[in-house]
Amino acid sequence: MTADDLSAPLGQGPPRRRRKFPVSVPQVVVGALAIFLGTFAIWGAVVDNPMGGEPMVAVPVDLHAGIAPKKSEAASSSELAGAAQGPNRRDASIDTPMPSAGPLNAAAKGAGANTKTVTIIDGNTGARQEVTIPASPSGAGGAENSAPEQKFVELTSRGQIPKIAADGTRPAEAFARPVKPIPGKPDAPRIALIVGGLGISASATADAIARLPGAVSLAFMPYSTDVDRLVARARGEGHEVLLQAPMEPFGYPDNDSGPQTLLTSLTPEQNIERLYWQMSRFQGYVGIVGAMGARFTASEQSFAPILSEIAKHGLIYVDDGSNPRSIAGRVAGANNLPFAKADIIIDVVATPAEVDHALGRLEMTARERGVAVGMASLLPVSVEHIAKWAKAAEGRGFLLVPITAIAIKSKQS
Repeated sequence: MTADDLSAPLGQGPPRRRRKFPVSVPQVVVGALAIFLGTFAIWGAVVDNPMGGEPMVAVPVDLHAGIAPKKSEAASSSELAGAAQGPNRRDASIDTPMPSAGPLNAAAKGAGANTKTVTIIDGNTGARQEVTIPASPSGAGGAENSAPEQKFVELTSRGQIPKIAADGTRPAEAFARPVKPIPGKPDAPRIALIVGGLGISASATADAIARLPGAVSLAFMPYSTDVDRLVARARGEGHEVLLQAPMEPFGYPDNDSGPQTLLTSLTPEQNIERLYWQMSRFQGYVGIVGAMGARFTASEQSFAPILSEIAKHGLIYVDDGSNPRSIAGRVAGANNLPFAKADIIIDVVATPAEVDHALGRLEMTARERGVAVGMASLLPVSVEHIAKWAKAAEGRGFLLVPITAIAIKSKQS
């Protein structure tokens, strides 16, 4: 002990130096992270797992060739359409052409009766397995003509759409329903009735198909995922089918007619692309009728290319009669397009009395001109009163005919 240590006040000695750690906390964290990444890299190099990191699920599948699924297990038409036509599907291929319209019904009569063969490919091993499924359309009698022939279908970037067959036959002619004249009255006034808006409500659509006679033409909107099955059922019951194409109304977009609507603000090429999307939703229809579209059908610049395109695909066009400024009639003639226009909208006022009154005016028009066309919506009151009127129409001397009997005959005359 030195003299300085004895004379220094207690607690006032020189400060002690703290030891400094050679590594800081951030350096420790960085080091730990480097060790973790190194370990992961070594594990990835050593372990042989080519599917590492991919989401996987194990599903038991019974792939016994030639065994049709039970009715309760049959896939819906929308699911099968997605498997066959979906642009991102890589695990299935179709060996034989499948019709665009008409669902697959598991209750096939007998093995191999009206069946299709689907080849399922394992994405990992490449193994191929053939599975036979029935392809007879559902619905009541007369369904043998419900699936359109492939010679009337062409494949586009939007899907399958109608085309004129190689022999020159038009879909409108191929899918037209025959007319049965009234015995002893070959010159009876003809009336064609179209009920539109089908396909949105499956129950209302099924009710209309069941209650309306086959001579009433039915127009389907393109939005239902199950529209092909409903169309197949309608055709199986003897109805001619139309595609109801959404077009721009006044007040758009506040007054919206739905996705893929044909618009005056788009180029003709863009509208044709949208038309192709609409046309690809189902097949077997004889023509197109507009949905809304007061602004679009008055614009020759926008509407004329659409009418020309409809003519190229062998269809008819029906003007619903809601727009007095529509150019459809004038442009249709220039494009050799079979055309008809509704004379009377049956349910402008949807009450029983007004619907009956409109049907009476339709009869008067038919007596004066020999033919008349009526347009109605899928409303319960409209379906009920049209069905009642149709039962008594022949007794009053009127022949109820499908729309092609007026549109195609008008073109030929």
